[in-house]
Amino acid sequence: MIKDATSLISVLVLALSGLSSAGCGRDGGQAKPEGDANAEGQAASQAASKELFLYIFSDYYPTELMKKFEAETGIRITIDVYDSNETMLAKLQAGGTGYDVVVPSDYMVKTMIDVGLAEKIDVYAMENFKNIKAPLAAPDFDPKREYSGPYMVGLTGFTYDSARVPGGTMEESWRSILDPAPELKGQIGMLDDEIDVWNAAAYYLGFDKCTEKPEDAEKILALLQKQKPSVAVYKSDGALERMTSKEVMMHMQWNGQAHRVKQKLTSVVFVYPKEGLSFWNDNLVVPKGAKNKQNARTFINWMMTPENAAAASNFTGYMNSIEGSEKFLRPELRDDPAVVMPEQYKDRLRPGKVCSAATRKLRSKVWTRLRK
Repeated sequence: MIKDATSLISVLVLALSGLSSAGCGRDGGQAKPEGDANAEGQAASQAASKELFLYIFSDYYPTELMKKFEAETGIRITIDVYDSNETMLAKLQAGGTGYDVVVPSDYMVKTMIDVGLAEKIDVYAMENFKNIKAPLAAPDFDPKREYSGPYMVGLTGFTYDSARVPGGTMEESWRSILDPAPELKGQIGMLDDEIDVWNAAAYYLGFDKCTEKPEDAEKILALLQKQKPSVAVYKSDGALERMTSKEVMMHMQWNGQAHRVKQKLTSVVFVYPKEGLSFWNDNLVVPKGAKNKQNARTFINWMMTPENAAAASNFTGYMNSIEGSEKFLRPELRDDPAVVMPEQYKDRLRPGKVCSAATRKLRSKVWTRLRK
């Protein structure tokens, strides 16, 4: 089990410094019609099914890897997409059925377990479990890896176009995007993510991101409301298009997104804010009542092989936590400081935390007031 933040930071430092490859991504993708994934109905047995319905962040799973899985297993994947953990959770809580694998972030895995939305699939007993690097083999949100397998690992910072921002460079601080210069009015893209936005504001103001103080929440709201006239859009997908089309000069981004933007627009810089930035990991979970549970277990085990994990990293721009995957990574991924974290930034990392109900209530109120 991860007993403190230091151990988890250590594995991420190794991953992002290129010494090992612990790797939301998350932009457009394939979609399927809604409804029950088991179109054959209850008469068809799970053993006979050769289907897998994957519910995932947009642009977060490569088509070529999907084809490889289908060729090797005979199981056909159909993908549906969402734009946030909260959207996925709401869909499942509303009775959305038909999904065999979903891809929640660390804190959301814990939530799904607590509310009974995750199937116990004993990932620890799978053949390729041995490939997961410690401590992510026993994360605090699923200590025995009974409910989840690992997918990608990443960071939340921001990017700017050095060819367009005033002066060509920006301070390595959340101030640059949360308290921007007047010239940036209408030129900022923000993630449509309650937690990431709240956390960034808390870091900048020097608050614990799990603060339970109403006065802290009011200060966070005041900062974000002051920033709002400079924000062109709150949206988690489409950052690549917004930056490359020059719709915005800056964008709050996950680092894998930033890598993909930089491949198209070399003047883009990813910032590790000095006040701190969140790191996280996304996971593969089987939702309660999945019709193709065994196919889901096959898929999760298959994704824990080094070559397959690396193929996902090469597509998404994020690192992973599978031992041996580094030798399959693209050189341009290993050479990008947005992906391979420079050593001097290791003290800026802030581990994920599951905040109290009191914090979640304050955070939700701030987000609702900001977005109305």
